Amino acid sequence: MIDCQKILEIADRELAGTDLFTVSCKCTPMNEVELLIDSDTHVTIERCAELSRTIEAEFNRDEEDFSLTVASAGIGSELKNIRQYRKLIGQSVEVLLLSGVKILAKLDAVSDEGITISYEEKQAVEGKKRKVLVNVERTFSFEEIKYTKEYLDFK
Repeated sequence: MIDCQKILEIADRELAGTDLFTVSCKCTPMNEVELLIDSDTHVTIERCAELSRTIEAEFNRDEEDFSLTVASAGIGSELKNIRQYRKLIGQSVEVLLLSGVKILAKLDAVSDEGITISYEEKQAVEGKKRKVLVNVERTFSFEEIKYTKEYLDFK
């Protein structure tokens, strides 16, 4: 079976010094490999193809046959790398907490421990009969978060 760790090492070496970085690598028992990359700016199909050729050149197809797909981490996919979070500061994200609560918010800050988001929430205010929208800013550790995704509003 093909070694995902070796593929990640090759990809990281090839992408060093660029704005591109690896996100994940998955290998199936049938030797189908999917390598996801992302960028601080954008990922081109040409760069994915170039990286694919570089990785394939490191392996001997006579010893082990495999299928390699190099792709960009798509819009709506879960964020897995702190650089992906930093890229989205100031933009809308969907956060699902381990408690099951889903929050649509603006990503305000990212640290090694977690994220800070802001959003509007209806809260009871003293002296008011109805709940009012209040701006809320909360910080969550990565341990509290099941996933975070970029949120696109098509309205």
